[in-house]
Amino acid sequence: MNLSLIALEVKDLSVTIRTEEGNLPIINKVSFYINKGETLAVVGESGCGKSITSLAITKLLPSNTVHYPSGEVFFQNQDLIALDVNRLRSVRGKEIAYVFQEPFTALNPLHTVGKQMIESFLLHKLGTLEEAKNKAIYLLERVGITDAKLRMNQYPNQFSGGMLQRVCIAMALMCDPKLLIADEPTSAIDVTIQLQLIELLKELKKDLGTAILFISHDIGLVSNIADRIIVMYAGEMIETGTVNDVIDSPQHPYTQALIAAYPNQTNIGKKLVTIEGLVPSPRNYPVGCRFHTRCKQKIANCESMRPGLTQMSETHSTNCFLYGGLENA
Repeated sequence: MNLSLIALEVKDLSVTIRTEEGNLPIINKVSFYINKGETLAVVGESGCGKSITSLAITKLLPSNTVHYPSGEVFFQNQDLIALDVNRLRSVRGKEIAYVFQEPFTALNPLHTVGKQMIESFLLHKLGTLEEAKNKAIYLLERVGITDAKLRMNQYPNQFSGGMLQRVCIAMALMCDPKLLIADEPTSAIDVTIQLQLIELLKELKKDLGTAILFISHDIGLVSNIADRIIVMYAGEMIETGTVNDVIDSPQHPYTQALIAAYPNQTNIGKKLVTIEGLVPSPRNYPVGCRFHTRCKQKIANCESMRPGLTQMSETHSTNCFLYGGLENA
C-alpha cells in the first residue's frame, strides 16, 4: 500500500445506532483503502451494511441516534470522523460526491434538473452562474443526455429512470470530486442501461482519475467494473481481494455462495444455488461467526468464537476458521 496513491483510508470503523433497546452494533471494525483512480466494490446482500458504511464515511447518518465507537476515515490528511459539521460540508459534494440508489428520490421533484445540478457548484463557490450552467450542460452531454440545454429546464418526472441516473452521475461530477461513491446506481435500471452506465463510469474514471467506491448486491456486475472487491456480511468485512482473487478463487463460504447463486456460463441449464435464510438483524447477531447459521461448511469454532483475518496472499484475505482464522474479540 503506497500512501501517496491513497485517495481514502478507513481504519476500524464501527457504527452503532441508539434505540429503546440500547445501542445496536451496525458496522464492526471495517477497514479498507481506495487508491486514486481505482474502483473498489463493496458487495453483499441487502442488510449487510454496505450503504451504512458509505454514508458513515462523511457522517451523513443521523447524528442524534448514530455514534462511531471506533474508527478513523482519512481523506486528504484529515480524519473525517473528527471534523465538525461545517468542515464536513466543505468536503461533501465537492471532494466526495454520492450517486444514490434511487434517482427518483435523490432528486427534488419541485425543482428543475438544471437548478439541482448547479447548486453544489455555486454553494462551494467554484465559479459564476454562467460557468455552472455551461458545466452542467457539458456533463449532461458527457453522460449521454441529448438536448442537454433543453433538459436543464425540465423536471425529474420528465425523465426515464435510466436518464435520471445519468443526471445523478453528472450532478455528482459538477465539483470534480476526488472520490465518487456510487450506491447501487444500477439496481432500478434494465440490463442494457446498466452496461451503458458501467462503461460510462469506466470512462469517467479513466478521463478524470476519480476514485470510485461502487456498492452493489450483484457480484457479477461488479466483476466488470472493479479493481478490488470487499465482501460484507452482517456489518463486517469477510473477504477482500482483487477481482481475480475474489471471483476466481473465493475463500469464504458466503462469497462462494454468492458466486454460485449468480447465473454465468458455467451453470447454464443448472439449478442455481440459493443461500437459505436471511441476513441477521443487528438485534440478533449470532455469537461467533455471523454467517454460521446459514453456512454449510461450519465447524465447531464457528458457533462460539469470532474468526480473525487470514491472509491468503499479498492481495487476498478472508475471515474464516476454515483457513485458521484466530479469535477476534
